[in-house]
Amino acid sequence: MPWYVVRTKPQHEIKSAQILERSGIEVFCPLITEVRQWSDRKKKITVPLFKSYVFVNILEKQRNTVFEAPGVLGFLKWLQKPAIAKEVEIEAIKSWLSNDRLDNFELDKLQTGDEIEIKSGKLANKKAIIREVGNKKLKLILTDLGWTLTANIQDVI
Repeated sequence: MPWYVVRTKPQHEIKSAQILERSGIEVFCPLITEVRQWSDRKKKITVPLFKSYVFVNILEKQRNTVFEAPGVLGFLKWLQKPAIAKEVEIEAIKSWLSNDRLDNFELDKLQTGDEIEIKSGKLANKKAIIREVGNKKLKLILTDLGWTLTANIQDVI
């Protein structure tokens, strides 16, 4: 079964995914934990990796059942057809989320705009452009997949 990309209302990703799961649909809503700063405190919150998108694993004839969940707007379209994410791409996202540590980087030589190739892991042989190099994070743009990834690099240095 293919993984379809479903658009949701802003900030409805998690709720829509839960409702779809309860109706028996296999749903993937990748989540990350961010630290948000308020004037008086910091708090860790869980937010979707892709804003306003979830993935559903359904047959073509089941597509209309997705609209029963509140917050679902429709399917992401590519060339006037519903966009499909490959199983390999879904597995790469899952793998990356379970282990966001990047190995074998020499940070003193990396600069914004440099093009690199990932040597190992699920994203091996993918080319990326460095968007930002921070003290603890590295932002990469994976041009082949159209993703922007942020990875912790504190353990790599």
